[in-house]
Amino acid sequence: MNFSRTASGAADSAFGSSISRRDTLTLAAAGLTASLLPTFSLAQTRKEGSPMSYIKVGQENSQSIELYYEDHGSGSPVVLIHGWPLNGDAWEKQSVALLAAGHRVITYDRRGFGRSSKPGVGYNYDTFAADLEALLSALDLTDVSLVGHSMGTGEITRYIGKYGTKRLRKAVLIGTIGPYLVKTADNPEGVDRKGFDDTKAALRADRPATLREFLKNFYSVGGEDGKRVSEQVMDANWAVAIGASPIGTVACVDSWIEDFRKDIPRNDVPTMIIHGDDDRILPADATSRRQAKMIKNVKYVEIKGASHGLTWTRAEEINAQLVPFLG
Repeated sequence: MNFSRTASGAADSAFGSSISRRDTLTLAAAGLTASLLPTFSLAQTRKEGSPMSYIKVGQENSQSIELYYEDHGSGSPVVLIHGWPLNGDAWEKQSVALLAAGHRVITYDRRGFGRSSKPGVGYNYDTFAADLEALLSALDLTDVSLVGHSMGTGEITRYIGKYGTKRLRKAVLIGTIGPYLVKTADNPEGVDRKGFDDTKAALRADRPATLREFLKNFYSVGGEDGKRVSEQVMDANWAVAIGASPIGTVACVDSWIEDFRKDIPRNDVPTMIIHGDDDRILPADATSRRQAKMIKNVKYVEIKGASHGLTWTRAEEINAQLVPFLG
């Protein structure tokens, strides 16, 4: 979601005499493959051992479209919805804090990302909201708090616009995408649409390089938060991102510029918005500061020097706000 900076730019004796060299090479290749494909291997193991970790949300030709989710703890339920181009594991630091505070914590991977199905269709917020409703229905969740980051805030806003708040208790929007990102006659605070077209072109031309550049801006490398993120974290994020659906990765860019202005007024639950004032992906002037004015029961928190990736770089500050707010 970077509008100005994302554009362009891998002996036989060691195993004992009973194993042949050919077997050794086979074992080594298997080990290398496993290390290169941890997400697939883990997901497959979990799917076979815990079939309820997946719910069906649709069908594409001969294949079911399924969402992978994790459901831990007990108490007041909280559903965490990740940003682009990551998966539910991005909530690592918040999940630990919420579980310690006595919540039931549910994370899931958006369609096209992580361990969920990677269909060729359905990368728009009406579908994402329907997927969320399918998850809430399957788990029979009521009085639930929804917490979203970046793209995940769009799920929450559109969900409320389509389905209302009857299931909901509270909402938290971190690095929010609303209310409307495109510059138009009635939305002068928006961004030139060309930036989104350039992002799609860059992804199609060289998705790995474009995602690497995106992550630098995600963590505001060169700024204060750039000092708070390791290369290993960046590498781990990139590995998740590159494993996402190439179709979905590009198609989601069009969802970023959907208009949420009619959805926001339907939000009548206590809401907290948290944003960084050094967010280089979704600058506060175009997003959070505007959206906060459109919600009646809102608490607005802006963190000085924080990047778009603040759920990692400012986890302690985020958790210090999140846990008391969710109660």
